[in-house]
Amino acid sequence: MKSPAQFWLRISFINLLIISILGVVLRYKIAFPLHFIDQKKLLHGHSHFAFSGWITQTIMVLLFYTLSKYLHENLFTRYKLFLWVNLITAYGMLIAFPIQGYGFVSISFSTLSVLNGFVFTIYFWKDLNRTKLKLPSFLWYKAALIFNVISSVGAFSLAYLMATKNANQTSYLLSVYGYLHFQYNGWFFFACMGLFISKIEDIKGYAKQINLVFWLFSLACIPAYLLSALWLKLPQALYVVVVLAAFSQLVGSIILVKSTVGKDIYNIISFSKNAIVIMALSAIALSIKIALQTISIIPSLSQISFGFRPIVIGYLHLMLLGVISLFLIGFVLGNKLIAINKYFTIGVFVFVVGIIVNEFLLLWQGVKSISYIGVENMNVYLFVAAIVMFSGLLLLNYGIIRKNK
Repeated sequence: MKSPAQFWLRISFINLLIISILGVVLRYKIAFPLHFIDQKKLLHGHSHFAFSGWITQTIMVLLFYTLSKYLHENLFTRYKLFLWVNLITAYGMLIAFPIQGYGFVSISFSTLSVLNGFVFTIYFWKDLNRTKLKLPSFLWYKAALIFNVISSVGAFSLAYLMATKNANQTSYLLSVYGYLHFQYNGWFFFACMGLFISKIEDIKGYAKQINLVFWLFSLACIPAYLLSALWLKLPQALYVVVVLAAFSQLVGSIILVKSTVGKDIYNIISFSKNAIVIMALSAIALSIKIALQTISIIPSLSQISFGFRPIVIGYLHLMLLGVISLFLIGFVLGNKLIAINKYFTIGVFVFVVGIIVNEFLLLWQGVKSISYIGVENMNVYLFVAAIVMFSGLLLLNYGIIRKNK
């Protein structure tokens, strides 16, 4: 009999496969003619489904699984409505955005998804308090919930601008970057950190370091949004705050690495070797992301970063695939929340290779584009990288189905 977590995670991995299919189609259209596909509309469906159908859905499942152990009850019974609503709205956006772009149906599904997140925040916050525990991981969870709510400001602003056709470049970019920042640097990152911290917070003498890292990241999260807006020529005082926010997160990441590396923590949490490797790759991707973010405080570099599409796409994929997705897969593997066999393991390996190749190609394309030099057949190479990621996820899902049979 499958556990509730296993049932929902199977759906999550199917959703990740669907995202990769859309990614292949998008890359194919850039490399070869495909006239009946609207690139921009399909991209909206791809991104919204990735955020809601894969990352948010999986995080919610893992949060319910983790908190169930503290409350000694099956939270999936009480929270299954939230999971179903989130899933239905995710599929609604997946279908509606490619057909109409920002229209009544797609915005309605998006709004319902946000409202579902609001109610989920209230209920989950209450359950965190119901445990009567003051664990470091709970601070990360609560911050994640807060940032998820804050991100809705950008989502509603963007929906309003697109529906009323009043968007100019500045308002459009501020809305997009605001939503993206508080999703992947807020909701996604803090929830994943909370899940990781939940595995190590019982280590004696470690709580103080964990709390310091939390405050360094949480206090910096809101001003760090302006790292995406340095092209606005911010006032000097505000620029200083942004610089401090960037260095705060850099210091927090250094403390986190020093606290975890070399202390045999992964043996303490009893993760398999495969899970350790995947989470280590996620940590490396996070370190690269933090380094790039710190460098971007130089205004001239910031203008370059956000002025060239390959660099923006590469940065987003580094965070969403390299950091968040790999962490979620590693956490699932480490906790043995889904049946594992050789097909699943090989699929994960192929998917990881695809991510690394994709990031390398985007970096190469970005560097060349800064010098206004094109790379011959680059779009074909990126299409091949998308196929590699799809192949890995197809094998991964085959492994899940075969194991259950």
